[in-house]
Amino acid sequence: MDSKRQNKIARLLQKELGNIFLIQAKSMKHIIITVTEVRVSADLSVAKAYLSVFPSERGQEIIQHVTDNVRSIRYELGTRVRFQLRIIPELKFFLDESLDKLEHIDELLKK
Repeated sequence: MDSKRQNKIARLLQKELGNIFLIQAKSMKHIIITVTEVRVSADLSVAKAYLSVFPSERGQEIIQHVTDNVRSIRYELGTRVRFQLRIIPELKFFLDESLDKLEHIDELLKK
């Protein structure tokens, strides 16, 4: 069970990462990146961010690109939240496929 502090930090990180990806996605045409969830470890040293990518066919490619640029993303995040957090957590990014699974289930139910 997450503490209240973990939840607050997770929401802050989700909001700021969303803003960072919004700015970066403008340079990439026809791609939408959404931060669906952020989970912070109990010691606040690691944050796992789940990204939803549209179009979903390019999901793995985008996650690989984000993982390759994690240092610059963490730096940008640090400049945005430097007055709220003392230590910027290590970032790990994962592809959130829940919308694809939901769409697949919906297709199966329609048959």
